Amino acid sequence: MSLFRIFDVAGSAMSAQSVRLNTTASNLANADSVSSSVEETYRARRPVFAAMLQEAGSGQPGGESVGVQVQGIVESDAPLLKEYNPNHPMADQDGFIYKPNVNPVEEMADMISASRSYQTNVQVADTAKQMLLQTLRLGKG
Repeated sequence: MSLFRIFDVAGSAMSAQSVRLNTTASNLANADSVSSSVEETYRARRPVFAAMLQEAGSGQPGGESVGVQVQGIVESDAPLLKEYNPNHPMADQDGFIYKPNVNPVEEMADMISASRSYQTNVQVADTAKQMLLQTLRLGKG
C-alpha cells in the first residue's frame, strides 16, 4: 500500500467517525424530549459502516486498499419509554407521555469511542505525512 493511499483510508475513517459523532450528538440532544404518541417520539439513531475495498489492479499482494463507507443511519428498535403523567401538557388521552429510547450513558461512551477513533486516524495521517517528508529529504541528500 502506498503512503498516498493511507490518506484516503484515514480520511474515510475520519469522515465515518464524524457521522458517528453527529448522530450521537443528535441522540443526546433529543434524550429528554417528550411526545404524546409513539409515532412522534424520537428514536435513537446509529450509523451503519461497511469496509470498502478498492482494487489496485496490479495483481500484487497488498494491492488493495480498505476504507470506511457510511451505508446509512438506522433508528433503534428498542422500546420507547412510556410514563404515566396525566398532568403533563403533552400527555395523551390516557395520561401517558412517551420518551425516546436514548441511554445517555451509552451515548457518552459511544461519543468517547468515536472521538478517540477520530484522533487515532488524525495521528495515522500525520505519521504518513512525516514519513513522506522524510522520504523527500532522503532524495535531496
